[in-house]
Amino acid sequence: MSRSVFLHRPNIVEAEEVTVSKGTTFFDLLPKEKSPSDSRITLGKVNHVLYELGEEIPEVGEEILFINTQDTDGYRVYMRTLSFVFSVAMKELFPENRLVFEHSISGGTYCTLRDGDRPIVMDSWTRDRILTRMRKIVEEKIPIVRREVPVSEAISLFENLGRMDKVALLKQTEKDRVAIYSMGEHQDSFFGFLLPNTELVDVFDLELFNCGLVLLGVDRFAGDRVRNFLPQYKLSMSYNESEAWAELQGVTQVSHLNALIEQGRIGEVCRVTESLQNEKIMDIAEEIHRNNKRIVLIAAPSSSGKTSFTYKLKTKLKVLGLRPLTISLDDYYVNRVDTPLDEHGNYDFESIYAIDLELFNKDLNALMRGEPVERIRFDFTTGERVHMGEEIQIGARDPILIEGIHGLNPLLTDHIAEEHKYRIYLSVITQINLDNHNRIPTTDLRILRRMARDKAFRGKPIDQTIMEWESVRAGEKEFIFPYQEEADVLFNSSFIFEIPILKKILMKELKEISPENPAYTEAKRLESLLQYFVTLEDDSDVVNTSILREFIGGSKIV
Repeated sequence: MSRSVFLHRPNIVEAEEVTVSKGTTFFDLLPKEKSPSDSRITLGKVNHVLYELGEEIPEVGEEILFINTQDTDGYRVYMRTLSFVFSVAMKELFPENRLVFEHSISGGTYCTLRDGDRPIVMDSWTRDRILTRMRKIVEEKIPIVRREVPVSEAISLFENLGRMDKVALLKQTEKDRVAIYSMGEHQDSFFGFLLPNTELVDVFDLELFNCGLVLLGVDRFAGDRVRNFLPQYKLSMSYNESEAWAELQGVTQVSHLNALIEQGRIGEVCRVTESLQNEKIMDIAEEIHRNNKRIVLIAAPSSSGKTSFTYKLKTKLKVLGLRPLTISLDDYYVNRVDTPLDEHGNYDFESIYAIDLELFNKDLNALMRGEPVERIRFDFTTGERVHMGEEIQIGARDPILIEGIHGLNPLLTDHIAEEHKYRIYLSVITQINLDNHNRIPTTDLRILRRMARDKAFRGKPIDQTIMEWESVRAGEKEFIFPYQEEADVLFNSSFIFEIPILKKILMKELKEISPENPAYTEAKRLESLLQYFVTLEDDSDVVNTSILREFIGGSKIV
């Protein structure tokens, strides 16, 4: 029986009325002709529920939405499918070795090929062999077939394939069923949807980086070119350090973490991780002291723990005999009537020109000369600067700690001599993966942190946090991420064990978000991720001065 539905295509205002019948798939409704530069369509969506392109149109819902690579979920599908093509090519070329998807870098995925635990150094000749095989797989237009099976069946399958990383994870999951994807004779499982055919991921490249390869997909906004690769050496070093910490504790995959929780041995991991972080913060403090850095600029994306980190750094600097002063960028906002406007005519509070840069630099220079400066505060209710009637002053070697979204932007401290500045970038790096072929995006950890914090301290329901997240990320992409490689040091504020604690706080509410709620799509994805983790009910091993306490409660420093 046929029925009419309204089809919404990306970047087209008017919906198109189309006729669908039983058996019609989302793939059947794809436009027959499109510009090569168009973003790639990768998903269908009905009533806030995502569908693979190969799935049938559901019998409910009159509005059908296509999702393309401009959307985060849409881009993940493209990269996930491309990673399947890549892993198949690697399995065919290097059957005796193990492929590991390590972490994201510059919009791509950094991967290593391992002989046991030892990475094999990639060269241009090897990379070209892999690219040739990948292109052949794409040209063959091999169907990618999804089937859902009981977890017990999936465990048997991966035992036979020798994929013990997946076996260990599936034995601990709360899921009843798992999706298995087949590409010819090759089978794998993934955290999320895939495209139905290899021909749909025909834009890609491989870049040599460190000892491995970076897998690059299509540009999110242009379907005819590969995403641009900009090497991020400092971020890569931070990843390597964090992964080395994880290896030191024998926790490189979720199954290892789950086992420690079930065995009641997670306390030592908590203490070691906290000690490693404190030692790193002391190293930073000593470098600031040794080099007489007067202006310490701290920038980080949302939910990185800036407040707790700044307090801990201030404490370490005091141990070294300094008297650091903390200044908030918020207090140097221009009066609201002078705030620049965005393209829609609204106040743009995230613009760097919303800050009184001239006064800010003038005060910093005066403080460094030992002169007193008037303390000011910005009143967010009236939108005006308030003069506090008191002065602040620092000693000849005392540093000024400044945290804020624009901390690494050169324009912020344009009138301060470079030799006085020390730049810190806080990242939240997930050190462990689900398995060898499924990593955990750092963004997922940050949104889980933000939901927990908003729920506990701001009275905000988690669906509201989810709906605000894309806007938050847009600001980060514009004002923070472009400058992270300018930092003198990168500090990872994440903890190996924190997702099991966040699961305890968030899981119930994630399950309660209904399909009618616009936050449902992301809530279901995060719920699915948390199902792989054993809940850590007892968080007493997390000290009350931990950065993590900023998000789970019980902090003595915020």
